[in-house]
Amino acid sequence: MSTVVIGLDGATHAVLDPLMDVGVMPFLRSFCSAGVRGDLLSTTNPLTPPAWTTLATGCHPGRHGIFDFVRPEQAAYGIYVKLNDSRDVRCPTLWDQVSAAGLRVGALNYPLTSPAPRVQGYVVPGFVSARHLRRAVHPPGLYDQLAELPEFHTHHLAWDFDTEQKAVQPLDPGEHEGWIRHHIERERQWFTVLDHLMQAQPCDLTAVVFDGVDKLQHLAWPLIDLDSFPESATDEQERLRALCLDYFRRLDSYLERIFERAGPEATTLIVSDHGFGPSHDVFHLNVWLRDAGYLRWTDDGSTAEGADAMFATRHRTQLFDWGHTTAYGLTPSSNGIYLTARPGTAAYDRLRDELIEGLSGVPLVEAVMTREEAYPGDQAHLAPDLTLRLRDQGFVSVIDAGAPLRRRPEPRGMHRSEGVVFAAGPGIPAGRCIDACSIADIFPLVLHSLGLEIPAGLDGRLPVQIRADAPLTGPAVGPVARPGNGDGDADADLTADEEEAVFAQLRLLGYME
Repeated sequence: MSTVVIGLDGATHAVLDPLMDVGVMPFLRSFCSAGVRGDLLSTTNPLTPPAWTTLATGCHPGRHGIFDFVRPEQAAYGIYVKLNDSRDVRCPTLWDQVSAAGLRVGALNYPLTSPAPRVQGYVVPGFVSARHLRRAVHPPGLYDQLAELPEFHTHHLAWDFDTEQKAVQPLDPGEHEGWIRHHIERERQWFTVLDHLMQAQPCDLTAVVFDGVDKLQHLAWPLIDLDSFPESATDEQERLRALCLDYFRRLDSYLERIFERAGPEATTLIVSDHGFGPSHDVFHLNVWLRDAGYLRWTDDGSTAEGADAMFATRHRTQLFDWGHTTAYGLTPSSNGIYLTARPGTAAYDRLRDELIEGLSGVPLVEAVMTREEAYPGDQAHLAPDLTLRLRDQGFVSVIDAGAPLRRRPEPRGMHRSEGVVFAAGPGIPAGRCIDACSIADIFPLVLHSLGLEIPAGLDGRLPVQIRADAPLTGPAVGPVARPGNGDGDADADLTADEEEAVFAQLRLLGYME
C-alpha cells in the first residue's frame, strides 16, 4: 500500500467547483465522483507555514511552534526577525514518523523542509532560492541527478526571486502575463521532477505541494473568481483569464497523471492549507495603534522606504521608537500584535485588556484573541500576544497610511479558513460529501492509510468519514523523537542576500510590507 498527498496551496471550492463545471478540470471532477470531498479547516490564522506544518505534525501551532513565515527575536537594539525553517518545528513530522517506521518518504516543495530531514527517501524543499537548492536537497547527489532531466531549469523549480522580488501590490499593468506564465512553467517543473522520482525512487509516502494556486489567486483574483471578473471585460482581461484557466487545465492534467502513476491500490489525498476569497478593505493596524497612543514610529519609519528598512541589515526592526511603543504589529501575515510589557505582570494584563476592548470596536475586526485562546499549547509563548481575525479574513497592514481604514480599488485575493480535501482509494467511499474536518486530521489519516500506528496526544483525529473501514480510534503509541535534521549545519543557513530575496517575495505576496 502507498499514499500520495497532493497539496494545492490556497485551493478553494469557490474556484475549483466552477472550473470543474465548465470542463477546465475534468479529472478533478471524476476524482470527486470516485471518492469523498469536503472542507478542510485551517489553523486559527489561515497561513501557509502554520497550516502546512499542522498537516505535517497533526498538532496545532501552539504545540509545533510555527505561527508565521518569520519569528521575532530580542536584541540589544530592540528586536529583529528571522525566517522560520525546519529546525523551528517542535513536533515530529510525517517524514520523521514514516521514515522511523522503515518506510520510504518523498517530499517535494513542502514548506519548512529545509534543512531537509534525513529521511529514508528524498526531500526537495520548497521556499529556497535557485543557488541554495543544490545544498538543500536530500540525499546529497540527488540534485545532480535531477539536473540531467530534459528541460530541467533550476530558476523555475526554485523560487525565482529575480522575477518575483518586486514589491508590487497589486501587479502593475502588463505584469500579469509574466507572473502567470512563470507559475505555469514552475508547476510543470515540479511535476516533471515528481513524475521522474515516482518511477525511479518509488516511496510509500509521496507528498508534493503545487503553490501556484495561491500565488495566482493573491495577485490575479479578479481574473480567476467569476464573481469578481468584470461584466464588461476588456479583450486583455479576457486573454489573461484564459491564461489563468490554462494554468488550472494543466494542473488538472498533472493531478490525473500522478493518480495514474500511484496506481489503483494507493490512497490519494488532494488537500489545501487554507482557502481563498476576496478582500475589499484594509485595516492599518499600526496606524490605529499610533492614533491610540500605543506606538510611535521613528522619524523616517512611517514612509514606505522606512518600512522596507524594517527588514534590512539582518531584518532589524528599526521602524519603531521603542521608548514610546508598547504595542505593535510586525507582519501582515501574522495578523498579530506584540506587547513590550512582560507577560504575567499587571502592566501586561492591563495593556492586553485595553487593546481587546479598543479593537473590538473597529468595524473590520471580527475577533481579538489572546495567545492562549488562539494557540493553546506549550509553544504559545512564541505566538503574538494578540491575534486578530478580520471580517473578510484578510491580512492587516503594518505600514503608515492617512487613516486606519481604507477601501481597496479592486478586490484582492486573501486567505480563508475553509480549504479543500478530496480523497480516493481503498476503503474510501465514492461520491460522498463529508462534514468539515481539521487540517490536523490529515496526519493520522496518512498514517492509518499506510498501516501505521497513530501516536497518542495528537490534536488531529482519524476522520472516519473518509476511511469507511477505519476504527473509531486508532492504536496509540508514543510519538517518535525527531531525528537529526540539519541542526548546526552552517551550509543549511541562507546567506544575507538569500534572506533578503525571500523577504522581497513575501512582500510581493502581501505577507510582509
